[in-house]
Amino acid sequence: QVQLAESGGGLVQPGGSLRLSCATTRNIFSTWTMHWYRQAVGKERELVASITAGGRATYGDLVKGRFSISRDNAKNTVYLQMDNLKPEDTAVYYCNAIGYWGQGTQVTVSS
Repeated sequence: QVQLAESGGGLVQPGGSLRLSCATTRNIFSTWTMHWYRQAVGKERELVASITAGGRATYGDLVKGRFSISRDNAKNTVYLQMDNLKPEDTAVYYCNAIGYWGQGTQVTVSS
């Protein structure tokens, strides 16, 4: 069983920043490709960003230039730095690895 725990969500004004974290206790974390997804109300879940074991990052078109994914293998944690947030970024953000999902963390961008 793989457990993923997201944190860092909250309410932020447009143009603001948040940093999400996803931690696992599994010590083989360093070998996994990690993903961040999001799902807004009434919409399908979409891939936001991914990072390979070697640190190669890819991003969805809607977040390129504003979001940055990173990982700390010593802490078994992946991060999503979100800058210049927009109301359309409002969603539940999920961490995913090898088919397992975290419980999600709510991000709300509103004035």
